[in-house]
Amino acid sequence: MKRKFVPSERFSSFRFALAGLRYLLVSEPNSRIHLAITILVVAAGLFFRLALNEWRWIILAVALVWLSEAFNTAIERLGDAVTDEPHPQIGLAKDVAAAAVMFAVIGAAAIGISVFGPHLIGSL
Repeated sequence: MKRKFVPSERFSSFRFALAGLRYLLVSEPNSRIHLAITILVVAAGLFFRLALNEWRWIILAVALVWLSEAFNTAIERLGDAVTDEPHPQIGLAKDVAAAAVMFAVIGAAAIGISVFGPHLIGSL
């Protein structure tokens, strides 16, 4: 059955998302590192007056890192909710989720180097 569009329900979903973001920033030290780097990258982009195409890459890189960190945290919390005891499959799921963050960060760093490298070399 198709649900009726209710604006107040849509606003509630944003409140839930903001609560998740707040939790991520408060509970996860790595998310605060991601926030600091995001701010530095945006400031550098403004300083170097990146072109629209360069901003697209930066936005993609930042979004991928934040998405992977959020999913990693969600998987960790779900695993912790299932059991307090060490479980090999839950541990493996947490490790794989952490690897996803690592891949996203490496990819973001490569994008950052490819976008900012020419600007840095050109400013020498």
